[in-house]
Amino acid sequence: MKQLTFASLQVKDLEASKDFYEKKLGFEISDTNPQACVFKYEQGQASFAIRTPLEPIEGRELGIGVAIWFAVNEKVNELSEKFIANGVTTVGPIIETPFGRAFHVKDLDGYKLTFLETN
Repeated sequence: MKQLTFASLQVKDLEASKDFYEKKLGFEISDTNPQACVFKYEQGQASFAIRTPLEPIEGRELGIGVAIWFAVNEKVNELSEKFIANGVTTVGPIIETPFGRAFHVKDLDGYKLTFLETN
């Protein structure tokens, strides 16, 4: 395998999740249709989608076991403060990882998003 080129997360409420990613986390919408919304980050350095479910998801925990990491240009302490000011709840403190300093947030469906200030 050479590289992962795209990821798509199934969400319970497409409009609410679109609002969370765009307005609270600052991702830019690249494309949208009635079933999905594609985001880009850092002028397209990362892209992923949220989408309506491909199968029934009622009563299921969607985000369990999923973590998506984004390397960022900002200092993670400043980015964390910005997210908190936007009403985003962080999961735990800023941590030191082998790759750099990082912090986590969970989206509306429980997907864990990690923002990493690389070494």
